[in-house]
Amino acid sequence: MILPLPPGDFRAYLFDCDGTIADSMPLHYRAWKQALDEWGCAFPEDLFYAWGGRTVAGIIASLNQDQGLDMPVEVVAQRREVLFRELLPQVTVVPGVLPHIDDACGRIPTAVVSGSTRDSVTASLTALGLVDRFDVLVCAGDYTRAKPDPEGFLKAAEHLGVPAQECLVFEDTDLGIQAATAAGMASVRVPPPGRG
Repeated sequence: MILPLPPGDFRAYLFDCDGTIADSMPLHYRAWKQALDEWGCAFPEDLFYAWGGRTVAGIIASLNQDQGLDMPVEVVAQRREVLFRELLPQVTVVPGVLPHIDDACGRIPTAVVSGSTRDSVTASLTALGLVDRFDVLVCAGDYTRAKPDPEGFLKAAEHLGVPAQECLVFEDTDLGIQAATAAGMASVRVPPPGRG
């Protein structure tokens, strides 16, 4: 099924990566769980999905604060990334999104706006054979305020040279939809695979 788009003449498409392009959220959760178990840190699956769109460093900092832990952010983040990379060959594309990526390619500019690191986003897109389809990647470290703040989407629009109100955002999380709305952009909610 191809996702229906809202009415409008959009001049750029902005895509979240994990859960929107790449059906990678279950793999990310497995990597998080294993990395955090090594530090005795709990991370319930419902909280993981509720925090979709937040940066890795922000998640670790919040878990430290909430559970009275002192996990080293960089060490845990690197360990989680190694574990995710081991699972990456299992990643698939989210149904309904690929036709829009194909349609936009060469016709209108596209960007990925993600709370994940550039290395992680590039690895996912490479595993799916899609890395060359996007004109711009805006990833963790490229902006200072995570979703639901619109900063990432606004930076992508600026890089593409397209006014915010002429961009269409594809997102799977509440925080991402809120960020798109705050940026003055229309959005498409990407349902979780198997539930759309």
